[in-house]
Amino acid sequence: QVQLVESGGGLVQPGGSLRLSCAASGFTWEHNGIGWFRQAPGKEREGVSAIDSDGSTYYTNSVKGRFTISRDNAKNTVYLQMNSLKSEDTAVYYCATDHPALLGSGISWYLWGIAFVSWGHGTQVTVSS
Repeated sequence: QVQLVESGGGLVQPGGSLRLSCAASGFTWEHNGIGWFRQAPGKEREGVSAIDSDGSTYYTNSVKGRFTISRDNAKNTVYLQMNSLKSEDTAVYYCATDHPALLGSGISWYLWGIAFVSWGHGTQVTVSS
């Protein structure tokens, strides 16, 4: 089965941490770029972080110094370690890749030199006291 599945979301207090995971199955993305996006209610989707095929990383300014993206190609998984979480980080977080395996989503997004065309269904992150 071809799929892209996010996990690790949940409810956390301000200042807390979460680690999100995105696992690909049915295809391999060793040579692909992978990114994390988020969308809060009533707001536009926003690029959060990305890692390309050679390991270069990218972050939106609001998360620099707090979030870290990494990949484990052996596990076909990408991670987003989120520290010092703030209420404004509350959103549904999606992972995406330039691999066309899930192109049927119809969403295409070009950011940090990567054309994201395959998307997961998201995991909810809520930061609240």
